[in-house]
Amino acid sequence: MPTIQLSRVHGDFGFAASDENGHTVNMDSSPESGGQNYGVRPMQMLLMGLGGCSAIDVIAILKKQRQEVKDYKMVINGGREVGKEPALWKDITIEFHLYGDIDHDKAVKAVDLSINKYCSVSATLEKAGAEIKTQVFIHPA
Repeated sequence: MPTIQLSRVHGDFGFAASDENGHTVNMDSSPESGGQNYGVRPMQMLLMGLGGCSAIDVIAILKKQRQEVKDYKMVINGGREVGKEPALWKDITIEFHLYGDIDHDKAVKAVDLSINKYCSVSATLEKAGAEIKTQVFIHPA
């Protein structure tokens, strides 16, 4: 079972979280909430996890389809519920930017499989009520 350790390291709300392999991420609250902008907001980290989870899936699927991905970028935008506590992610849009000689239909299928079948983070967010929309862009390498 994965184990995460969290320690306060900067001001009131600046934390370092590390996993059992020693990988560390800094987190903080916003300055408006008393933080000092030391690290990523925990809710933003959920979107980062979504991006990482789906990126791994998409690249693995495309490699199996013999598509050569020269570079890969994502833009993830999220909107949270307004006037609620806790304010969950409501609308998430992901732009997948793939670079190389990649078949667009295969890329769209890989994204669909990731978001709707394989990515545990997207499944978790959707079960919490988020709607995830995707766009796929193929760019020459």
